[in-house]
Amino acid sequence: MIDLRSDTITLPTEGMMNAIANAKLGDDVLDEDPTIHKLEKKSAELTGKEAALFVPSGTMANLTAVLAHCERGDEVILGDQAHTFLYEAGGISSLGGIHSHQLKNQDDGTLELDDIKNAIRLDNVHFPKTRLICLENTHNRCCGFPLTIDYLYAVRTIADEHELKVHVDGARLFNASVALGISVKELCMPADSTTFCLSKGLSAPVGSLVCGEEDFIRRVKRLRKVLGGGMRQAGILAAAGIEALDTMVERLALDHQHAKILADGISRINGLQCDPEFVPTNIVYFTLERGDINGVELVSLMKKNGIQFFEISPKRFRLVTHCGIDAAEIEETLAMFSRVMNGLS
Repeated sequence: MIDLRSDTITLPTEGMMNAIANAKLGDDVLDEDPTIHKLEKKSAELTGKEAALFVPSGTMANLTAVLAHCERGDEVILGDQAHTFLYEAGGISSLGGIHSHQLKNQDDGTLELDDIKNAIRLDNVHFPKTRLICLENTHNRCCGFPLTIDYLYAVRTIADEHELKVHVDGARLFNASVALGISVKELCMPADSTTFCLSKGLSAPVGSLVCGEEDFIRRVKRLRKVLGGGMRQAGILAAAGIEALDTMVERLALDHQHAKILADGISRINGLQCDPEFVPTNIVYFTLERGDINGVELVSLMKKNGIQFFEISPKRFRLVTHCGIDAAEIEETLAMFSRVMNGLS
């Protein structure tokens, strides 16, 4: 089965399994796991932040970060296509009492700067206090576009003018770095905090990091405990994460290359629409332009022929390339799309 549903389906490499088997362990809740310490130190250095904390998931990473920045009743500005808004079970509101102000995401994942400025609340008892701006880099729902360093600094300027914090959901932060040719540290400089995921394109089995100032990370650590995210001998997971950061970052460029080939091929198949210019990293969106088949049927037909992917909305689909997909499988996928679509004619 060629599985293009997500880069979360990646499996740990042999090097990661060896690192897991040989990891030095301790009790991380008691702050005694040396491998966790090593991963957190490495992550802080990579992002240019004072400290970092390992958490079980990207959802917990974003949730603890937002809760650490805000108080109950505060407001967060974010995009209407943001993962934090759409796919994290409403945690910032249900668990944090934090109000979200959604702005329209542009096609490249940005929020219009004027929209951000206009969304910041006046100091008035009728309104929640604007406390935080949340961005996403790369942007999952917006074709995997990376946010440029100029854009990030423009948002930083707005935040500073209004004494706001900036948090970046960097689940695919390393994809952004590779695509832009900019270091992760430089990309993180305009943000007060950032998260990144180890278990997507980096292929580790579990975990994300929250990075920021030391006082902020202390608050995040307490929130992790509140949410049940404290783990004991978690170094077995951290060991895989260290190996991922050491060995899996540069090869992300190959995933981007495969995605571009996939998009270009799909754009040439009658009945499918895809713009390769909207494939800057490892995420490919395409639409079904025919009326004689619906999206559920297309997904089912392709799965029967060994290709898996998701329908994101009616007749709109997402393919995600990763280390489990090689060049031959990209060509096999395109051949099967062509065969299935031609068979419907």
